[in-house]
Amino acid sequence: MLAMLRRHAGAHSCCLLGLLAAAQAWPQQLEPRAYANVPVGLNFLIVGYAYSSGGLSTDPALPLTDEKLTLQTPILAYLHSFDAWGKSAKFDVVLPWGCLSGSAVANGAPVSRDVCGLLDPSFRFSINFHGAPAMSLEEFRSYRQDLIVGASLQVTAPLGQYDPDKFLNLGTNRWTFRPEIGVSKAFERLTVEVALGASFFTTNDNYFGGQRREQDPIYSTQLHLIYELRGGTWVALNGTYFWGGRTTINGVEGGDEIGNSRIGVTLALPVDRNNSIKLHASDGVSVRTGGDFTTVGIAWQYRWGGGL
Repeated sequence: MLAMLRRHAGAHSCCLLGLLAAAQAWPQQLEPRAYANVPVGLNFLIVGYAYSSGGLSTDPALPLTDEKLTLQTPILAYLHSFDAWGKSAKFDVVLPWGCLSGSAVANGAPVSRDVCGLLDPSFRFSINFHGAPAMSLEEFRSYRQDLIVGASLQVTAPLGQYDPDKFLNLGTNRWTFRPEIGVSKAFERLTVEVALGASFFTTNDNYFGGQRREQDPIYSTQLHLIYELRGGTWVALNGTYFWGGRTTINGVEGGDEIGNSRIGVTLALPVDRNNSIKLHASDGVSVRTGGDFTTVGIAWQYRWGGGL
C-alpha cells in the first residue's frame, strides 16, 4: 500500500499549484495535474509561499511600464475529493495573503504602493467526465490513467484589500468567473495536458477615483508536459498563452488588449504517505500589456482521510 501511495503521490498533488504560483485566479496561472484522478474522501491542506517581481498586479490588463514591483504571497489552501454522480470530483478553496511594494509607470504617470493584506479568495469545483471514475483508495491501487476529460468552474470573490484611490491594489473589487475544460493523456511515464479556459468579470464601479471599469473576457490555453520519475516524484514543463481582456472606463474603450505568454517548471517531491513538497518557477515570454513578471515558490502539502 505504501508503495502504491508513493507511486501515485504526484496524482494526488492536484489543482492548487497554479494558484500557489500566481496567488490569484488569473488566466496566466500554470497548473499541471489539474484534472488528475484522485481517490474519493481525501483531504489536502496546502501551505505555500511565492515571491514575484516585475510587472505584476492583481489585474493582468493594467498598463504598467518601468515596473519595479515585488509581491510576497503566503497562501493557505484546502481541497476535498468526492464522488459526483460516479465521477471523480474536487472542491478547493484558496486564501492568499500578500505584501505588494514598489513602483511603476501607469498611463504615463508614476505610481507606487507599499501594502499588505488579503488577496481575493477563490473557490472551485471540478469534475472529470471521462477516464477518471470515482474510486476508493483500495480501488485506486489498480487504476492506470489513459485519457481524462474534465471541466471546472472557479469563482473569485472581491474580498481582498482594495483602496479606490490607489491604482495598485491586492484586491480587484469585482467577481471573476472562470470555466475551463481540460484533457489529460498518459503515455507511460509522460503525461500531456491541455486546458482551455475563459475569465469573465463583473463591473468595478469604484475604480481609481470612482470610475466605472468593465473588462472583456480573457481567454487562455495551457500546455503541460509531465514526466514521472521514481518514487512518485514528477517534473512538469508548463506553458500558457492568454488573450483578450480589453477594458472600458466610463464608456471609453481602451487599447489594452492582452496577448501574453508564460513558461514555467514544477517539481513535486513526496516525503511520505501524507506529506509532499512542491517547487515552482515561471516567467513571461511575450508580453503585450502587463503581466511581465517572474515568480518562484514553494509549497508543503499534507493529505489525510479516504483510508490513508
